[in-house]
Amino acid sequence: MIRLLSVVLSVAVAAPAFAASAKERDCGLQADVVGAVQAARLGSVEEVDVATHLADSAPAWPENYNAVVPLVTPWIYGLEISEVEENDLSAAWNELCLSQ
Repeated sequence: MIRLLSVVLSVAVAAPAFAASAKERDCGLQADVVGAVQAARLGSVEEVDVATHLADSAPAWPENYNAVVPLVTPWIYGLEISEVEENDLSAAWNELCLSQ
């Protein structure tokens, strides 16, 4: 009985850590997409070509994260180029995502 209780307590204590890890992974992958779109902008890729450009580059993130591309592309391409050059948009996205 004590062993069972200690296993249950261990799982209960570890569950928030697993949830945090999943969120950290998710936010990190989203931030990778933002970074790739930022790099495309800095690499003079036309806005309409970003999704194709990134798909052709065989990104490291799972395919379902490609859905983030059309969401963040207008945001990044709407910024002044100096803002894109001077800021780490990937880190900003990750921080914002983790705070949600």
